[in-house]
Amino acid sequence: MRRTLRAHGRRTAGVAALALALTATVQQPARAEPTTLAEVRAALQRLYHDAEVATDKYNAADVKVTRQEKRVRTLRAQVGAAERRLTRLTALAGAAARAQYRGGGLPAEVQFVLSDDPRHALENASLARQAQQGTQLVITAVATTSRNLRADTDEASDVLNRLRANRRTMDTERGKIEKHIAAAKRLESRLAASQRRELDAMDTKDANDAQAKWVSTGILGKVGTTTTAAGKKAVEHAAKQIGKPYVWGAEGPDAFDCSGLTSQAWLAAGVVIPRTSEEQWRRLPHIPVESMRPGDLIIYFSDASHVAIYIGNGEIISAPRPGRNVYISPAGSMEILGVVRPEA
Repeated sequence: MRRTLRAHGRRTAGVAALALALTATVQQPARAEPTTLAEVRAALQRLYHDAEVATDKYNAADVKVTRQEKRVRTLRAQVGAAERRLTRLTALAGAAARAQYRGGGLPAEVQFVLSDDPRHALENASLARQAQQGTQLVITAVATTSRNLRADTDEASDVLNRLRANRRTMDTERGKIEKHIAAAKRLESRLAASQRRELDAMDTKDANDAQAKWVSTGILGKVGTTTTAAGKKAVEHAAKQIGKPYVWGAEGPDAFDCSGLTSQAWLAAGVVIPRTSEEQWRRLPHIPVESMRPGDLIIYFSDASHVAIYIGNGEIISAPRPGRNVYISPAGSMEILGVVRPEA
């Protein structure tokens, strides 16, 4: 009995020591220190969830910078084109004025008196004045357009600089999150093999219990089993990625994060969708869970921090978290926020 108690004490002390190391490394604020394997598991889940939330925010910041860089390039190209046109028109106007000067440039009333055909002279003078006025109007309009474009470019550049500054801030946050992930991985690596198996068993049991509860509602009798050609392509592309590692911020071809996988799956089907799970939830059409079909995207957790592609038969393909690979898992194993359909 004493031997059993000593073994149990060593096991508990080992978990507590690892928990203390985790708490010290990631500086969890004002949170009770985990002392059991279940509490260590909860701490790991928090770390990985925080990492996924940070991933989504970083990806969103990166998308905004890329989009704004494209807008600034477009505006700069338009400014260049407008200024080249303005230079060309100004040169043409100057050439016309010089030609008129070399041709005499007589006032209309003199040309009227001296011309053999006074009516023709009057028409020529009127047309000349109209041409000069028209050219000047065009030059003024182009100059105004050029000024407006330069102002738009300056404003867009200011926005771009702010977005880049925000992305640099996100880079700092990324460093913190990566340290958290590394701490979690070190913690897992220090666990005894039996403890790691126990953690895996806890994860599997929770997933199976959640799936069983979800299936017990009769949902699988309602959801669709067939899909469109595009939906089929998206599912097939996702299936080809099974076994590839989760890397946060990655969108293939060798590694993925959760929304990188879903956005690339639908891109392979010819449909461009937002890059992040949060934007996929915000911008794609929502459909009832019971109306989903293979190819639809299931958004998880109240903060829309995770996404997977539904493949039918109550299963999904997803890139789960750091340290895991793209895999097939039960669709109801996590808290479902809702379902979106990339195809309008």
